This record gives sequence, C-alpha cells and structure tokens, in this order.
Amino acid sequence: MVTFADGRFELSPERAWAAAVGGLTALLVLGSIALPRLVYDRFLWRYFWGPVAADGQGAQCAVRDASGTELLGTSSACAAAVEAGDVVAFPGYTTMSTLSYVVILLAMLIGVVFLLRRLDIGTEMRFFYALFPFMLLGGALRTVEDAGIAALRAGTEPLIGFPASALLISPFIYFTVFAFTLLCVLAAYALADRDLVDDYARPLFAMGALGLAATVGYLGYLAAATDYVSFYPIILVLTLVIATVSAAVTWKLATAYEPTIRQGTGFAGALIIWGHAVDGVANVIGLNWMPALTGTSNLVPKHVVNALIVDWTGRLLPASVVAVIGDAWPFLLVKLAAATFVVWVFNGEMFEESPRYTILLLITVIAVGLGPGTRDMLRAAFGI
Repeated sequence: MVTFADGRFELSPERAWAAAVGGLTALLVLGSIALPRLVYDRFLWRYFWGPVAADGQGAQCAVRDASGTELLGTSSACAAAVEAGDVVAFPGYTTMSTLSYVVILLAMLIGVVFLLRRLDIGTEMRFFYALFPFMLLGGALRTVEDAGIAALRAGTEPLIGFPASALLISPFIYFTVFAFTLLCVLAAYALADRDLVDDYARPLFAMGALGLAATVGYLGYLAAATDYVSFYPIILVLTLVIATVSAAVTWKLATAYEPTIRQGTGFAGALIIWGHAVDGVANVIGLNWMPALTGTSNLVPKHVVNALIVDWTGRLLPASVVAVIGDAWPFLLVKLAAATFVVWVFNGEMFEESPRYTILLLITVIAVGLGPGTRDMLRAAFGI
C-alpha cells in the first residue's frame, strides 16, 4: 500500500517490487521502439530471443538485420556473419544472458515471496518436499524440446513446433513451470481447505509426479516408436548411483567436520547436495563417457560455467591425461563444494526468522542444480 510518513511518500514492498519490474519492462519496451537496432536487436534479440529462435528451429545460429531474422545451418556461415559484424545469436547461454537470468530469477523469487505471503502458505518444510517432482519436471520438459529438434533433423514434425516450443526453452520455461506449479499449489490447498484431503502436501506431490511421469513417458514413447530417439538405461543407472554415492560421501564428510551444517536444513540439505551431484555427474557422463557407454558421440556443454570448466581443464591438463580421465569431472567437484557451502549458510536462525523465504531459497537452490541436471541426464539417456 501507499503511505505518507513525516511528509515522505512511501510504497509497500509489494508495490515497490511491482513498480521496479514494471518500470524496467516499460524502459525496455520504449527503448525497443525508439532505438530498435540498439535495444532490441543488439540486446533483447541477441541475448534472449535470438538464441531461442536458433535453438527452437535446430539452427547453428540466427542472424538479425533490418529485413528480419535469418537462420544459418553451418558453423562456417555463422563465423562469416560474426566476422562481418552482423548481430548473431547462438543457441545456449552466454555470460550476458546468464547474468540476466540471475537477475530475473531474483526478481521472480521476491515476487513469489510476496505471493506466498499474501496466500499465507509455504511456511512448512513439507512444502519443500511436496514440490520435489516439479524440480525434476522442468528438466524433463526441456528434454521434450530437445526431442523436437531431433525430430526436425530427422525430417519429421515435432510434437510442439516453433514458436510454441519457445515455452520450453530458457528463459520462458521458467515461467511455464512456475505457472503450472502455482496452479497445482492453489489446487492442492483448495482441496485441503474444503476438507477433501487431510493435507495439501500429498496431492501436490502427486500432481507434480503425474506431470513428470507423463513427460518422461512421452520420451519413452518416442524411444520405442521413432528412430531419432533411443534409450540407454545404463545412463540413468550410472548417473543416479554415482550422484547418490558422491552426495552421501560429501554429506558424511561435511557433517563430520561441521556438525551444525544440518542445523538449518535437516535432510533437505542432503537432498540439495544430491540434486547438484546429479547435475555434475550428468555432465561428466554426457560430455565424456557417451562413446564408451552408448557408442554415440559426446554431448556438448550448454551452459557457460560447465563450458568454461571443460575448456580450462583441457588447457591445464596434458592431452594424454584428458584422453583417459576426461575434462568434465572438475564440474562435479565444483557442484558438490558449492552446494555444501550453500547448505552450510542456511542456519537454524535463518529459518526461524523467515521460514517462508528460507524454504523458497532452498527450493531455488536445488532447482537450479536439479533442473539442468535432469535435462542433461535425460538428454544422454535418450540420445538427444
């Protein structure tokens, strides 16, 4: 609400957040109209829509000029466009888009806190556990879009064509998963309020599990019915087993060295480390082990951080060593260390002072690891 204190104009936190988000959005819209080549083409299109357009249509890159967007299918053509000084967008993440997504995520996080506060929900740890399937769902949905690109390359129509498939590509998939999750949360709480169920947590978990099962089931159908999607169960087994063992060892060592590390999160802390371990192991398998395990080529890194780690590992270690142990394994170590540190930060006082905000942060922390990890694991498992 708007208030006046000592002659000063003050906004409630919710209105201040809405004003900031709305003002920035309006600034980008007006800038795109007034300076389209600078604001839209060289910023919004280059770092956000251009990569989505290239990714969603299976192109090597997309080029933007005054006449519109052109898709290029070869790396040499993309390199020539870059050399010519054109506005070029490549599929995947860049440093600029990654930093921008962090800002968007923080803004969404604050907005969700206000929403949960308004609805007076999300203060119990079972809310965190009930949302666990939704953390996996985002990565699974992203893999459906990857399967769509495989269908295009095979000369067939995907289930969801472009531009609708953009809803399954970052950053739009964040809003897609959020909208679905919010609908399920509201439905689960409504069932509990009407005494149709004893507690909201079980139906909420069931809704997420059903969505996840349907998504993975569709990928399984493609593996059985098409030639452009395969299935390698060894990938799933190895990823989950190695991630579980590495997370358990990390949790054991961390709690032995610092017993208070579990004080603020309990078992959720171990689950967070496991989620990031899945991401790390999926990268190691997808980027280094695919030829040995499946007879197919390795995947390529899709994110800035793992691409940087892979690049530096290849630079620092001799080629003979990299040929044996690979160049993606440091990413697993980084994920385990970073997740452990974050769990240690969440002490008991933080939960007592702001349980809703703390739970939402825990959900965000595990989702940013488990979401990409699920996608990478499923990409490798289904050969896409």
